[in-house]
Amino acid sequence: MNVTLDFVSCSQDELKALLDGGTLTIYSVARPLTADQPVERSGTLATFTFASPAFGAGSDGLENPVFAANPVPASNVGTPGFARARKADGTVIADFSAGPGDREIKFSEVSFSQGAPVKLTTFRFIAEGGWPEKPEYYDTRPRTGYPMPTA
Repeated sequence: MNVTLDFVSCSQDELKALLDGGTLTIYSVARPLTADQPVERSGTLATFTFASPAFGAGSDGLENPVFAANPVPASNVGTPGFARARKADGTVIADFSAGPGDREIKFSEVSFSQGAPVKLTTFRFIAEGGWPEKPEYYDTRPRTGYPMPTA
């Protein structure tokens, strides 16, 4: 998880409480370097609305998010790369890794198709800095004829 500077001192339980009635927006790849930056190069794929309270009791290292609806219809076609959590008033709280593999948020689908149902199946918190992406992938965009960054 990548928490905004305004909420970096909050505990995990405080962050969960801030999400009551908030949203979790799923974006395609090319997440910003920090959650404090706007999302400019990623398309919105789906949006989940948290219930109030936003989380039930977790178990086995997994969280139990409670949404107004799960599944939700996808708003566009694409592969999830990250999710941005916002309070009910729209204030950004944090970014989470999303998609297949070792991510915080997983879905029943690998990619989304517009109008098709998207179901969130797994949600867990990974400490900041524990994301599997390499820093050179942040805020990037694949371009035809250019190689992907290497280590």
